[in-house]
Amino acid sequence: MLFSCESWFGSKEEPTKENAPYDLAADIPSYFSQNYEIPADNPLTVEGIALGRMLFYETKLSGDNSQSCASCHKQENGFSDPNRFSEGIDGEDGTKNAMALANLLWQRKFFWDGRASSLEEQALLPIQDPIEMHQSLEASVAKLEAEQQYLDQFELAFGEKGISAEKIGKALAQFERTMISANSKYDQYLRGEYEPTAKELLGIELFFIHPISEIGLRGGNCGDCHLGPMTHGDLNDFQGFHNNGLDEDGNLNIGLKKTTGKEEDLGKFKAPSLRNIALTAPYMHDGRFQTLEEVLDHYNEHVNQSATLDPLIIEASNEKVFPNEPIKLHLAQEEKEAILAFLHMLTDETFITNERFSNPFETTETK
Repeated sequence: MLFSCESWFGSKEEPTKENAPYDLAADIPSYFSQNYEIPADNPLTVEGIALGRMLFYETKLSGDNSQSCASCHKQENGFSDPNRFSEGIDGEDGTKNAMALANLLWQRKFFWDGRASSLEEQALLPIQDPIEMHQSLEASVAKLEAEQQYLDQFELAFGEKGISAEKIGKALAQFERTMISANSKYDQYLRGEYEPTAKELLGIELFFIHPISEIGLRGGNCGDCHLGPMTHGDLNDFQGFHNNGLDEDGNLNIGLKKTTGKEEDLGKFKAPSLRNIALTAPYMHDGRFQTLEEVLDHYNEHVNQSATLDPLIIEASNEKVFPNEPIKLHLAQEEKEAILAFLHMLTDETFITNERFSNPFETTETK
């Protein structure tokens, strides 16, 4: 089967059968962490990534051929779902907001409760989920095997005949590892290509500062959980999971405890990357907040106390805290507006319009 490089790179190169290694180094900015791993048994290749892109948009992976991964992870929404809960093929709503997808190369735990430890594992779970795509892996393989196009493409991608669930997961993971968002205004600022406004500069400063009222150091406390330029959670074990004060004891969702079984993890959820956050409403694991303003208001003045509430939130305030007082950040309105300005700087228009990540089955005429 001939595959044109034009579909993947947007170039006009001649079609090729070569399944060449794909080097991500050119896609990764110098200020991004170099601490990532690609599984030795699933190296990135041009044809493997192309296959993964096809599968990401392939509705045959759902029980009634109506939904694909992209149905709940829409490119124009930063690969998230604008609905609070995504509707599965049987008309039933899920229980969590679909997480945005970007810079997954650096992630080590997946889903809000961290139940998957690799992209290969994660990719296969929504296919089998009875609420989401509701199809067995055996049925998924059988449907793809009925397509000569897929028989050829799997052979090209993996160097051997045959389609398997493992190969489906590997191809999807290869594609998802290339979904790097690194051209927002914030990235351009870090590269010296954009001069932020005074409000944006204040927002950057506040975002990364943990406030210490005793010395008059004011901050938004966001960077305690959303680390560094990539704004994702701590990658070490389950340290990137937090109870951020959404609910009181008795109303806490099980969260990370469902994965670890530990009582101390009750009500904890993954701290997602905030890349493209202005495009990925609604917010939180259950999509309870519609706007970024509501999110900031929560952290500023509506944090609920509970047994597993994160200490980084408990001790953070811009004003002196007295015993038994409600937990509040005490940000001024202009400080909240500055943080919002920074969050909007994380929107990457290149990422959400990049044809490398778009639906390969759509042509200009069918869009």
